[in-house]
Parts: sequence; structure tokens; C-alpha cells
Amino acid sequence: MQATHPSKLSFPIPEPPAFGSITDIAPGIRWLRLPLPYRLDHVNIYLIANAGGWTALDTGLGDDACKQAWQAALAGPLRGQHLNSLIVSHFHPDHVGLAGWLCERFDLKLSMPRPEYLHTLLLQFAPADYGEDVFRPFYQRHGLSAEATELVLSRGHEYLRRTSGVPASYHRIKGGDTLAVGERSFRVLTGGGHALEQAMLYRPEERLFLAADQVIARISPNVSVHPMEPDLDALGIYLGSLRAVRESVAPDVLVLPGHGLPFHGLHDRVEELIQHHAQRCGELALACTTAPLSVAEIVPYLFTRTLDAHQTGFAFGEVLAHVNHMLGRGELRLETDAGGVDRYRTV
Repeated sequence: MQATHPSKLSFPIPEPPAFGSITDIAPGIRWLRLPLPYRLDHVNIYLIANAGGWTALDTGLGDDACKQAWQAALAGPLRGQHLNSLIVSHFHPDHVGLAGWLCERFDLKLSMPRPEYLHTLLLQFAPADYGEDVFRPFYQRHGLSAEATELVLSRGHEYLRRTSGVPASYHRIKGGDTLAVGERSFRVLTGGGHALEQAMLYRPEERLFLAADQVIARISPNVSVHPMEPDLDALGIYLGSLRAVRESVAPDVLVLPGHGLPFHGLHDRVEELIQHHAQRCGELALACTTAPLSVAEIVPYLFTRTLDAHQTGFAFGEVLAHVNHMLGRGELRLETDAGGVDRYRTV
């Protein structure tokens, strides 16, 4: 996730709740923040009033820190209340990680987009070495060193350590649905690029937009290509979803994102994100002007800070997303060297 510099947004609640505490965002909607052990150190959970209790949107990681924050909230500001259903926006572990734990503990029904649910199951039940015979040469073909390749491949095992599974049955939600939560009904929007079919909830009557990770105020969500779909134009899909959000959601909504602060200025933020990725494509084109570069060789041009294994995987996938997008637009040319490494030259 890359930092960007929004200029036209406003933040009605300037400080987030402490981990395990809760802030009221709107009548019948509460904001819980949970810790993450990454550079992006938190995830936002939203609680929507429902039949005398609460429906949770997303869960946090399946680790002890997030469990303890949930337990603090349930013993404190939610004491005497209960969770009665769960919506998960997408399969990333900071959003689905505690779905199994919460559903089992509170006997909750899970609602989730089908591709996100099925991909969670795939990652949950796949063998530890699933796909490595294909994935390893994929990374090496794009110039990643053997050592870095092993670090990136190890992230697949990390998913299992950060999630508690999902129930064996669920309720499917999809774009265009109307989802009832207590006395409210929400329009379900979905978008790709960051995930497969990430769910967002829109309540036009109250000017509320629960955007998950699709639109965040101060960072761009990671948009990556993975070895399972090596030729995917993930960036094109993401940009298309941003334009669809702009067309479908009013400009004056309060945006409740999966990370960062709630904000006003949705349409301005959509335009900033579109321009951010155009700028990244321009930087990539400049890097590949004098000599062809592999994806691994492009990474330092776009990510100038030191990256750990977790960040290296994200950076590699994001660079490839921009490369695939530019290839499809005829802005780059593929050149494969004698060693079988793919490199790209600006046209």
C-alpha cells in the first residue's frame, strides 16, 4: 500500500479509537480498531445495529492481539450486548482472519462474496507446497533472486498462521444485492483489483459508504498480480472499479474505510487514486526507457525504502500489475533475455 497525498478531504473524527475501545460513527454504527503487526498497524471494524445486537463488518487477523482487542471490547463498551451476524468484505487475513473464531464462539451467520469465500477455503485447505513448482519459476522469470523468491513463497504459509478459517456454510452477497441489517438496508457494491470481488456497503439515505479497502484516504490499497493469474490486468480492474464507485455513490457520503480515518470527499479521493496510478505508470515508463528491466529490477525505482519479506511480495506484485496494465495498453514491450528472464522496455 502506497502513501498518497490527498488535499481535498475532510476528517470529521480526527482521532481513532484505541485498540479494544469503540467510537460511535453514526446512529447505530460503531467503530472498533484492531492492531496489525505490519507497517500498516491497524484495521477498522464496523458494528451495525441489528436486532438488539450488532453485525460486524470484518474481523481482524486471527492472532492473539486481535482476539484480546475483541475481548476487551466485549467486556467493556459492548458488555451485555452481543454479536449476531458477520459480514466479511474480502479474503485478506486482516479482514477474514477471525471469521472462524467469531462464528464458532457466537454462533454467527457469515455473509461474504462467493469468490472471496472460496478463495479463503482454497488457501485454508491447499497443501503447504501448493503451486510452488509453478510459482518459483514465475518469480525467477521476473528477475527475483532465489533468496527473495523463497521469502515471498513463505508468505503462503503465513496466511494459515493469520486466519482461523471460515464456517462450512455461508450466505452469498454480490454486487447489486440489497442487504438487510436490522432496520437498515444497504446496497452491495463489489470491486476488484485489490481483492477478487470485495464487498462495499452503501446506504444512500444516510450518506454512508462502508468502502472496505477499495477507497482509503491516505494510502492506495495494494493492487497486485500473483502467479495464479500471471497475466491479469489487476490495475485495469481496480481503476474500472474506482470509476464505477464514482458513478454509483454520491460525492457527499461519509466514507468508512478498512484502514485510516473516516472521511468526506469520495469523488476527490477516487480521482487522486486514479492519478496516483497514472503517475506510477509514468515513473515505470521512465525507468524502462534507457534499458529493459525485469519486474525485480523495477521495484527499487518505485519503492525506494528498504523492504522486508512481507513488503517485497506486495511491491513485486504491484509492479507487475502496472507492467501488465502498460503491456495491454501498448506502452511497454516484452524482451526475454538469454537466461529466460523477462524484461520490459518503454515503447
